[in-house]
Amino acid sequence: MSSIRHFLEENIKRAEIDEYLSREFERAGYGGVDITRTPLGTHVVIYTMRPGIVIGRGGETIKNLARILEEKFGLSNPQISVAEIEVPELNPYVMASRIASALRRGIHFRRAGFWSLNQIMDAGALGVEITISGKLRTERARTEKFVAGYLPKSGDPAIKYVKKAVVHVQLKPGTFGVKVKILPPGAKFPDQVEIIEAETVNEEEMKEAEE
Repeated sequence: MSSIRHFLEENIKRAEIDEYLSREFERAGYGGVDITRTPLGTHVVIYTMRPGIVIGRGGETIKNLARILEEKFGLSNPQISVAEIEVPELNPYVMASRIASALRRGIHFRRAGFWSLNQIMDAGALGVEITISGKLRTERARTEKFVAGYLPKSGDPAIKYVKKAVVHVQLKPGTFGVKVKILPPGAKFPDQVEIIEAETVNEEEMKEAEE
């Protein structure tokens, strides 16, 4: 198997697992998954606002999930851990799901977009970009963007710090796509200058140092 084909198959599998988990744990406030291969198997980290729902009573839900990931998706010896999302407004998957839920309830896309934009920035994000695509007002599909703060588009900061997620929602006019990109607080940039104040030394200390 070529490396390109292997890379594509792995990414397709990750997307299928993410889609499955988003359906199963929507009520738990699902916020994404990280999958890492280790010498002992596959380490799966599920991010959610309500870990108890994912774990289940006596760990029954998470045991069944491990079996499904191994049998249905071909993960070798999946070791599942659940991480609680401390600030949901800084998780792009959670916010994209909230926008999709608002659209499903009939809330206007502009209101949903600006509300989410303010929520994310108030939580301390350095930058955010929300894109809503679909038949927003006419029979012809279009895209609407909501932007605030600073969001790098390329380079190492964009790869290392920017978090992104895409959620689709089926409405009467058709399928709508919601994409959320967030630059969380604490991101550092190569051109960022840090000014360090010099220590003040009095004349007596200077004389003692010279002697």
